[in-house]
This record gives sequence, C-alpha cells and structure tokens, in this order.
Amino acid sequence: MEIKEIGHLRTQFKTKFGVPRQSGTVKSSLATLVFSPEYRVKEALRGLEEFSHIWVIWGFNKAEYKEFSPTVRPPRLGGNTRVGVFASRSPFRPNSLGLSLLKLDAIEKTENQGYVLHLSGADMMDGTPVYDIKPYLPQFESIENASGGFSASLDDYILNVNIPKELCHKLTECQLLCLKEALSQDPRPSYIDTPSRVFGFPFENFEVKFKVEGKELFVISIE
Repeated sequence: MEIKEIGHLRTQFKTKFGVPRQSGTVKSSLATLVFSPEYRVKEALRGLEEFSHIWVIWGFNKAEYKEFSPTVRPPRLGGNTRVGVFASRSPFRPNSLGLSLLKLDAIEKTENQGYVLHLSGADMMDGTPVYDIKPYLPQFESIENASGGFSASLDDYILNVNIPKELCHKLTECQLLCLKEALSQDPRPSYIDTPSRVFGFPFENFEVKFKVEGKELFVISIE
C-alpha cells in the first residue's frame, strides 16, 4: 500500500517540546493545513464547510523509530510504567501515524496555496505531514460513558501559569492565550521535577523560558 502526503500543517510549535499532548487540550492552538499542489482542488472540499470538526491523519515525522517494541512508557505515567504500544498514543509505532480531532474554523482561498483549512485544537509540530482528513460524525462517534483507561486520572498535571505583565505585552492576545494553555498542561517530562531547572522551547517566533515550583509555572523570559 502506498500512502501519499496530501499536505502539511503550519503550527505555532517548532519543536516537539511544548506541543500539546493531545488534540483539543489546548483549544487555542492554531494550525493551517496547506494542501500539496495536486490536491488543491476545490471539488475535493465540497461539503466540508458543513462540518464543525475533522479527523486529521498525520505522521510523526520526527520520531526516531528503529525497531518494533511491544511496550512503551507514556510520559504521563512518570516515564517508568510500561503499557502496550496499542494502548497508547506514543509516536513510536509500526507506522508512526497520528490521529487528531480538530475544529474546522474556516476554509480560505489563498492566492499562492489554493484552498487551505484553518484549524484549532492542534497537537502537531510545524511542518507535520498530513495523509488524509475525514469529517467528524457526532451522531456516531460521540460515545457516552466511554472509559478513558489510565488517561482518566491525569487532570492533576494542570499548572497555574504566571507570566509577568511586561512579557505579556510581547504577544498578541491569541498568542498569549495559546501559550498559557499549552504551559498549563506541563510540557516537562514527567520524571523531571527540579524547581531550579529552567526549560525553554520555541513558540512561533519567540523563545520561551520557564521554571516550575510545585503547581506554579513561572515564565522567565520571552525573547
């Protein structure tokens, strides 16, 4: 079976560090799906505007997958507990495919890239390849009382984000909202809890540095 890249995503996150851990957890995380030239066909999108959300099938193109491992260590379980790879959303999988449910904000016709999709709730890196999209069907795919496995107990990771006013002014309102939501999810590896350690990652055209003390996250600089 040959799988073709139909486009790529432009997002606010340039590296793996800082990317929201799941789609929808950071609702203000924006993405633009730019189609490859052969798929910039208006008819291929006919009727898509009637749907509020879409499934995006994409690739973990930065995951260094060498050989199959039947178990993985989810970061949210401390990095030491193993679960089956098919019971996780680890990027280290046989085919390195990701699946995300994103909100379809708009379909825009551009001068140089044809029709693009504006999406929110994204959990991908900038430049992520996209292999397919499908409309979300709430009447069939919204399951009441579904079990979330080990993920159901992960709400304790939410942090209070503190950003000095003089740093807030460097960002637009939308950028600030996305950054706060992303940081509140605690982007650090779960096995690292050193209050004195400073972490940093690129966010859009900025370099953000922060540290964490208990449940409080403090942004030190935005350059």
